[in-house]
Amino acid sequence: MDNAFDLSVIVPLYNEEASLPELTAWIGRVVAAQGWRHEIILVDDGSTDGSWSVIESLREKDPAIHGIRFRRNYGKSAALYCGFERAAGRVVITMDADLQDSPDEMPELYRMVVEEGYDVVSGWKQHRQDNALTKNLPSKLYNATARQITGIKLHDMNCGLKAYKNEVVKSIEVYGEMHRYIPYLAKNAGYGKIGELPVHHQKRKYGKSKFGLERFVNGFLDLLSLWFLSTFGGKPMHFFGFTGILMFLAGGIMTVWIIVAKLIHQAQGVRFRPVTDQPLFYLALVAVLLGVMLFLAGFVCEMVSRSSTERNHYNIREQF
Repeated sequence: MDNAFDLSVIVPLYNEEASLPELTAWIGRVVAAQGWRHEIILVDDGSTDGSWSVIESLREKDPAIHGIRFRRNYGKSAALYCGFERAAGRVVITMDADLQDSPDEMPELYRMVVEEGYDVVSGWKQHRQDNALTKNLPSKLYNATARQITGIKLHDMNCGLKAYKNEVVKSIEVYGEMHRYIPYLAKNAGYGKIGELPVHHQKRKYGKSKFGLERFVNGFLDLLSLWFLSTFGGKPMHFFGFTGILMFLAGGIMTVWIIVAKLIHQAQGVRFRPVTDQPLFYLALVAVLLGVMLFLAGFVCEMVSRSSTERNHYNIREQF
């Protein structure tokens, strides 16, 4: 099916009334120079300032601008999810509303998707205009961890400036705070051609950042959750059952060791401690109980997994 537009630009925003006129005008100049049929989707994530009024006034001047307004703040993932649902462009580009992402990068992002066939192209802010202590260093550690766990060699997984084939954004579900890992979601959905483009990063011109240091802790926990679900989500017994068996065997071996040692000492007439007086006995007992519980958890997870309506949902690339 043909797409209605060449390009969809999705901008999630929260309290960015000052930057919106400048941002949309900048995007408009770039797309006009390229001659693209386009749409700009501004997703207001429950702003408490005048952002929605600005969006309404911008819409009156430019019919290519569309708005989505949440009743409360749901987060960036929710904003992107709704924007992805609405997007009708052949290529979908996302960017932040704070003017730190440059719309001048859009032609090259578009070209890499259309001409080079990339499924996802992520921006790489080589020279960040942020505080080195609170953002640059934590970001480097975060991205190094993400590369090791996901196997995707991106320098800046969390860059808001990205380009996608339309079919990619229609095939993934962004929820919680998973917007940080959209390339990983795309890879798990079968879209493995993921590229990177060094982009210009500008200092924030209006307002202040909406994210604190806690995002790195939350991001790491989300990454572990996503890795676990993508690896064992369809086969939970492989994790819980295997771990449970190891714990049960470890507890069993410790128990046998304690009993055999006692019998040997008793046969040799050597003084020995009663089994129940030994700390190792209680460690063995805990290991056995944990092993049984993990094994049972695996069974429960398997029943839940097999009852899921998504258990036989697959992305089919081609068929005749």
